[in-house]
Amino acid sequence: MALLNIGADNRGDAFYRYKMPKMITKIEGRGNGIKTNIVNMVDIAKALARPASYTTKYFGCELGAQSKFDEKTGTSLVNGSHDTAKLAGLLENFIKKYVQCYGCGNPETEIIITKTQMIQLKCAACGFVSDVDMRDKLNTFILKNPPESKKASKGKKAMRRAEKERLKEGEAADEELKKIKKEVKKKASSSKDGTTKATSSRRKANVSDEDHSSPPHGKEEVDDDVQWQTDTSLEAARQRIQEQLSAATADMVMLSTDESENKAKATSKAVSSPKGSHAENGNSQSHENLVDELKANLQKSITGMQLQTILGSLSGSAQEKMTALFEALFDGVEKGFSKEVVKKKNFLGAAVAEDEGLQLLLLRAIEAFCGKSSSYATKEVALVLKALYDSDVLEEEYIVQWYQEGLKGGSKNSQIWKNAKPFIEWLQSAESESEE
Repeated sequence: MALLNIGADNRGDAFYRYKMPKMITKIEGRGNGIKTNIVNMVDIAKALARPASYTTKYFGCELGAQSKFDEKTGTSLVNGSHDTAKLAGLLENFIKKYVQCYGCGNPETEIIITKTQMIQLKCAACGFVSDVDMRDKLNTFILKNPPESKKASKGKKAMRRAEKERLKEGEAADEELKKIKKEVKKKASSSKDGTTKATSSRRKANVSDEDHSSPPHGKEEVDDDVQWQTDTSLEAARQRIQEQLSAATADMVMLSTDESENKAKATSKAVSSPKGSHAENGNSQSHENLVDELKANLQKSITGMQLQTILGSLSGSAQEKMTALFEALFDGVEKGFSKEVVKKKNFLGAAVAEDEGLQLLLLRAIEAFCGKSSSYATKEVALVLKALYDSDVLEEEYIVQWYQEGLKGGSKNSQIWKNAKPFIEWLQSAESESEE
């Protein structure tokens, strides 16, 4: 289905985020019973975040014809035969009056009905509250059929975090279950081996059951019999497994700890090392090659899916590719840095879509870009984080983790942390309010 930018003023913007389906109409009936069916009215209304009954009623009011929207079937009908272009023009008027913010033009607004029965639009992007002209005929219908409350959407991020916690708990329970199964298998195998060995030793010693109940002392054969007896209880099996694996497990833990520390040291060294060193000259050369290659691809008007394929084909670590991508997108941008990030956030969303852990790499790429670019990027870092957070490119847990690591790292006195601090405080206060 073809998609259009919401709002006629944004039709030429290729990077505009807010889109809606192109209207599809169908003429039904004959004579006096002829009607125009807006086939995809439900999809259009969903993109505009407005009830489909509002848009259908608006068409009826403007055309002076009866209109009806069936909630059960999702059918939108307007009496008479009307061209698609004419209905599309009326839809643009509806968007200007009841969807777009009167301040910034952003369609991310919410209809609010005041105590004095006035209709307002509250913008989630800039916070501006627009007063709707109450002389329009549709206002009476809106007051009688107010929009549903959006309380459920306020806890969306909290529900997403709770779902992640449940998944982590489920994975931990699965690991514990696997360990118990392994212990049971080892217990069964050890008891089987003990029984076989005890039987063979009894055959060799050729002693009776009475001799086993009271074994004589001082004979080597008896010592062999005692050696083959094994405690097959669950506690004993767990103890033997723990003794056998304790040394190997300790080595594995130490190895993973050393690897993580080495990686952290290597990352901090790469960020803080002087540019005059010979090693960094080689790295900078490969970094420049990555940036040039990504710039060449971005000039071809590629999609987000194509960008993911290109990043996967490039050589270098994930952090190097993410840093090169950010520089390729915003190299040379000075004033209006945050606005440029908003325009190209679809590429950033595609770069971190495959794995949530890539969000931390994107944050480090922003930090590196602010460190080597002009002061404009550093000044607007809070606006950049807010824009990427609102568009679900970045999540709060990774933003807070990146901020805390930065305060503890070698560049803790950087200006970027001071500029980002107000947004981090707002993020944590909003988080605590949603939990309450």
